Amino acid sequence: MHIAEGFLPPLHAAAWTAVAAPFVIHGTRAISRTIKEHPEATLLLGAAGAFTFVLSAIKLPSVTGSSSHPTGAGLGAVIFRPPVMAALGTIVLLFQALLLAHGGLTTLGANVFSMAVVGPWVGYAAFRLLGRAPFSIRIFAAMALANLATYVMTATQLALAFPGQNGFVGAWSAFLGIFAITQVPLAVIEGLVGVLIFKALRSWAGPELSALGVFSRRPDHAGTKVEEAIHA
Repeated sequence: MHIAEGFLPPLHAAAWTAVAAPFVIHGTRAISRTIKEHPEATLLLGAAGAFTFVLSAIKLPSVTGSSSHPTGAGLGAVIFRPPVMAALGTIVLLFQALLLAHGGLTTLGANVFSMAVVGPWVGYAAFRLLGRAPFSIRIFAAMALANLATYVMTATQLALAFPGQNGFVGAWSAFLGIFAITQVPLAVIEGLVGVLIFKALRSWAGPELSALGVFSRRPDHAGTKVEEAIHA
């Protein structure tokens, strides 16, 4: 993620912007709808954005013109669903480009598509597909796979722009191989952090998460209330 300013050819930069734009527009509407339907979750929405901003600002040098880092996108995808993260991630990436020189304006569309579109959707899909697994496993998978999917997409974008003598497949394999050195450990760490964050959120924002459909309550066999992690 965070392909540097001016690193992509103009045609590629424009194409990725055009591809990302519909997701961002839809995400903006999703945020508006979420705030209208769940005003009590506004602070949680801001916290999800701040979490993504902080984690994705922690970068390690990886491939020339890019970097490796956590993304934080899986958290917001699980809580608010992927469309919201498309808009929220765009805001995060825009601020990072302007304030931290992390990423860029010409490459904003490519960075948005990898971290704010592909990553959240893959993470959310993992969360849903593991519906019968323990909640901690589902969160770990969502966070870790959202991270890895972002970098697979970034490697794809770079390979398309710079296929080199070995063509797209050769360049894609090379980018993935170099990214993996730092990204696989970071994905595992992010998954573990996500598990800890959600354990804390269960205590701090249980009602909000329940209203959003992340957790619901049902009586157990003894008649007491237990939490069940779902996403209807």
